[in-house]
Amino acid sequence: QVQLVESGGGLVQPGGSLTLSCAASGTTFVANAMAWYRQGPAKTRELVASISAIGLTTYADSVKGRFTITNGSAKNTAYLQMNNLQPDDTAVYSCNVRLGANSYSGQGTQVTVSS
Repeated sequence: QVQLVESGGGLVQPGGSLTLSCAASGTTFVANAMAWYRQGPAKTRELVASISAIGLTTYADSVKGRFTITNGSAKNTAYLQMNNLQPDDTAVYSCNVRLGANSYSGQGTQVTVSS
């Protein structure tokens, strides 16, 4: 059974930085892609960033220039470096992994940006 574990969330002041980590286990396959989604208070879930197995990336317009997604050196791991965080970035961030035709998501990690 595929399991995802996210970490790195927390409370940060506006302008601060955080790095989220995601590790998927329970599979022998290499992910086609990994992604981060977020859902803020009273907001719909949105795709924040994605990265393919060969390193092609996409970003939501709202985070371009501030967030960077990378593949980890270990299989099926990914990171989201978040800089210049703003209160609107407050959300539960969840990791998603695509393995062939299947997609799996983690429980998420809370990121709160507040002074």
